[in-house]
Amino acid sequence: MTIPREVVEVDDALLIERSLNEPEIFATLFDRHAPLLHRYVTRRLGPSEAEDVVADTFLTAFQHRGGYDRSRPDARPWLYGIASNLIGRRRRTETSLYRAYVRSGVHPAELSGSQVEDGVNTLAVNRPLAQALLKLTQADRDVLLLVAWAELSYQEVADALAIPPGTVASRLNRARLQIRQALSTQGER
Repeated sequence: MTIPREVVEVDDALLIERSLNEPEIFATLFDRHAPLLHRYVTRRLGPSEAEDVVADTFLTAFQHRGGYDRSRPDARPWLYGIASNLIGRRRRTETSLYRAYVRSGVHPAELSGSQVEDGVNTLAVNRPLAQALLKLTQADRDVLLLVAWAELSYQEVADALAIPPGTVASRLNRARLQIRQALSTQGER
């Protein structure tokens, strides 16, 4: 089924609201946000887990769309919040991926032949960064990577993780400080 152009051009909140009566419209939300969400999850968990997490994110979003706060026109924070929760459940996978980066310096997407677009694969060329990310708490890592890789604002991260903006700022400052310290220590070696 083709989604009408007037549906494609509306904000996310209206799409979600309309999807309550016309569930197929929710596919527009997927088309709009899945590629960047997939890129983010691939960077966090690798390509083998990304498909499942993105699919589960949209399944969860679809199932809970009735509770979406329709005063928020952009669903990205909501979707990244769901994805962050799912990533948190795969903490061991993320930790193993970072350890693999540290050992090999190669992103698993490169090994599998899939393409992680240019400029995105920071960890594959930066073992010290991967090692520094390993040392962060899950909460600090989520905030840092939602800002750095998903390019969410402080308020969007706060919305995604259901925490106050001040907590976002303090976690981000702590994470940045720990990363800087870890990288400077690596540089001294």
